[in-house]
Amino acid sequence: MNDVKDSFAAMRDAVQRFHDKHDLKNLGGEDLVYRVALMAEELGEISACVTKGRDREALAEECADLLILLLGTAISADFALDRAFWDKMDALMKRSSRMVAGRIRVSEFRDS
Repeated sequence: MNDVKDSFAAMRDAVQRFHDKHDLKNLGGEDLVYRVALMAEELGEISACVTKGRDREALAEECADLLILLLGTAISADFALDRAFWDKMDALMKRSSRMVAGRIRVSEFRDS
């Protein structure tokens, strides 16, 4: 097993090395429409893990695939995902929550 590195920068750098190794920038692998399709596919695999009762390791692997694609999308679109994360978390922490259909929902509720 690889040493676990608890660093966003280390994860981003690893994904950048993967992009560089396979020349994704020049071979269509950084096309954003293509990347959205890949992320949708991975989300479907996560859903299948949950709905079909697959084990935790399978779910973790599929979630890792999606995380790698998210990091790669930030590389492809040239934005700082860590900064976007913290900006969004700050906004989320200011939101209220409601029970909707028996489950908690945190959103920007708009009263009609």
